Amino acid sequence: MTLRPGSRLGAAAVLAAIACHAAGASSLEPAPSTAVPTSAAPCDEARPAWIFCDDFEVDRLSRYFEYQSRDGSFVRSAGVGVDGSYGMRASFRAGQVDAGALHLAFGRTPQSYFRAADAGTENYRELWWRVRIRYQPGWTGGGGWKVSRMLGFASPTSWAESMVGYTGSGSSAPYRMVLDPQSGTDSSGNLLTTTYNDFAHLRSLGMVKSQTQVFLDKDAGRWLCVEAHIKLNAGGQADGVFELWIDGRLEASRSGLNWVGGFSEYGLNAVFLENYFNGGAPKAQERYFDDLVVSTEPIGC
Repeated sequence: MTLRPGSRLGAAAVLAAIACHAAGASSLEPAPSTAVPTSAAPCDEARPAWIFCDDFEVDRLSRYFEYQSRDGSFVRSAGVGVDGSYGMRASFRAGQVDAGALHLAFGRTPQSYFRAADAGTENYRELWWRVRIRYQPGWTGGGGWKVSRMLGFASPTSWAESMVGYTGSGSSAPYRMVLDPQSGTDSSGNLLTTTYNDFAHLRSLGMVKSQTQVFLDKDAGRWLCVEAHIKLNAGGQADGVFELWIDGRLEASRSGLNWVGGFSEYGLNAVFLENYFNGGAPKAQERYFDDLVVSTEPIGC
């Protein structure tokens, strides 16, 4: 099914997309539908499985445990979201590396600082998250490196992570989106990391690239719907999953992952939206985020 960039699916198409996910199909392409786009505020129609939704139509920034605007580089703005709605505008100056971030926590966390947006009681072992992202026409530099990540905070005294599932681009694949699964434990489940981005102790589980080059300069200006899925491994087994859909197409997948060994004290408990351009942006340019959802079930576009 083909929709113009930025169109929103109606309920029938959303249900068809969920059914496709549940059936284990390799594509989220729903059956043709005559449903008209829904409102510009999809959070008004949130489903029970959605842990958190932010369409940015109202100001929910206080629900994130950290919001880094970087002196106004990353702000909620009118007219930059899907169909001219509200969204988050990330403005890079030439050479700027860090243009801000949103840090969301949910479920059981090891510190009160990681303030959960939900009841804060669940140890989530399997979650989906979706966000829409658009690059300003004339954008250059591929995907701009960091886009989002899901992680598991695991220490009451530091930002040590039991795992990280990163989505973005990189030097080896500037025009493709990559999945980069990292474990913060050994294969048995003993926590090895002692801080955030503890690269000396993170254990790479193998990067995988999207099949399609989605960040070509000529494609800047259209909305991308990016959905990722993480399933942590059962204790002591290598049956974890990391998957990526772009515009409803399965673009990258890793299975057989030993994310955290037998570690079970905390599960998946944070999602970051981030604007970190390794090496600095090549020129002054913008990109935009809209319609963030974290869910216990597939979300769809």
